[in-house]
Amino acid sequence: MRGNDEQQGAVFSYVSAEQRIAADHPLRQIRTMTDAALRELSAEFDALYAAGGRRSIAPERLLRALLLQVLYSRRSERMLMEEMNYNLLFRWFVGLEMDDEVWDVTVFTENRERLIAGEVAQKFFAAVLKQARGAALLSDEHFTVDGTLLEAWASRRSFEKKPDPPQRGTGARGRKLLCDTHESKTDPEARLFRRSQAAESRPSYLGHVITENRNGLVVAACVTQSSTKAEREAGLAMLEQVSDGKRKITLGADKGYQEERFIAGLRARQVVPHVAEYAVESPHWPKLAAGGGAGRSRV
Repeated sequence: MRGNDEQQGAVFSYVSAEQRIAADHPLRQIRTMTDAALRELSAEFDALYAAGGRRSIAPERLLRALLLQVLYSRRSERMLMEEMNYNLLFRWFVGLEMDDEVWDVTVFTENRERLIAGEVAQKFFAAVLKQARGAALLSDEHFTVDGTLLEAWASRRSFEKKPDPPQRGTGARGRKLLCDTHESKTDPEARLFRRSQAAESRPSYLGHVITENRNGLVVAACVTQSSTKAEREAGLAMLEQVSDGKRKITLGADKGYQEERFIAGLRARQVVPHVAEYAVESPHWPKLAAGGGAGRSRV
């Protein structure tokens, strides 16, 4: 017998969002870890907000929402809020009930500076890392460093000549570079950069991570302005969070990190470099490994 296509709305619903989420959904485990980390930051949140006045949106909910934006690649907070209005999975993860009103997107704008000033993102990362360390998931000997291009929310057309450029540039022998003479109107810190000669220059930043080699978990991360030296400089800076300089560890990297000062910086920190080589050997490098050809590891 054919069923009816009646679409009369139900007055009540007796099934909660918790019951609608599959028991084996990956977000369940992420929610458990996230809540544990946020509980550790409760005192930090108390210090960021006034004791009196009108209640704000809970910072825990803001951070869970921003985590969803990263996990599901939503390109704007406005799109995230629009989807949260009807997506039960998003509502459940953030902590909203079925009938709760979704907050206005400007709440992120009003609270962003407060969260940045309190270094909440870094403290949240440290709390999650503490959980991984407590579960014996991290290697304390073998690591890998790498960087990636992060496209800025600015267009090439937003770059204009600076009204008062410096007399001496930041290039070799004081040569003026594009970042010395031009600047984006919408994102002044963004830089036009390309990873290869075949690629197009784009307004961007560089993201950097160090991962441990047991399970591939990130143990240190940072974002810098785009430059040809940024990856190596950030790699050495992040090692301060990983190595105490008293015990030897290994660090793997691609051939973009094959630079004499970077290798010397690793060895000064008791770090054994495993850096892929270019096909053509430089006469300035001591030959420490047998064999030849591209892709070898410099130790």
